[in-house]
Parts: sequence; C-alpha cells; structure tokens
Amino acid sequence: MIGCAIAVVGAPVVLSAVGFTTGGVAAGSFAASVMGPSTAGSSVFAVLQSVGAAGLGAAGTAAVGAVGAAAGAVGTAAVEALYQNKSSEY
Repeated sequence: MIGCAIAVVGAPVVLSAVGFTTGGVAAGSFAASVMGPSTAGSSVFAVLQSVGAAGLGAAGTAAVGAVGAAAGAVGTAAVEALYQNKSSEY
C-alpha cells in the first residue's frame, strides 16, 4: 500500500523534476536534452509530456498505483526472505 501511495504522489514530482512541466518541456532540463526534432505522438516522450502537462488522470493514477503496489509487495517479500535466511543462520 505504501508503494502505491509513493508512486502516485511521486510520479508528478519526478516528471516535473526532469523537465516535463505543465507549461511544456523546461528549457535546459533532462527532458529538453532527450527531445528529438520530430517526436512521434505515441512515443514515450510524448506520453510523459502529456502527463506532465495534464496530470495522470484516473487511468494513469490507477496504473501508476498498481505498479507501485506491486513493487512494494516484491520489495517486502525480498526483505522478509532475507530476514528469514539471516534468522535461520543463528
């Protein structure tokens, strides 16, 4: 659940930090440095710019939340497995 919340809250912050802002691609940013002369409308760059400008929307929020929740679950399982292995050594 924490992974879901971090992903949903963090995605817009990270996008803005790398240059995908509500006003377009920020000059001098990482996003500006990877922007090609003819970026296709369905490219990853175009999708990130759209999200940076308009926000995630309901479907995007759900997708990012699901990925964050899955990552959190995998991380939790890995930590538990490491802890159990360390406990059995003693």
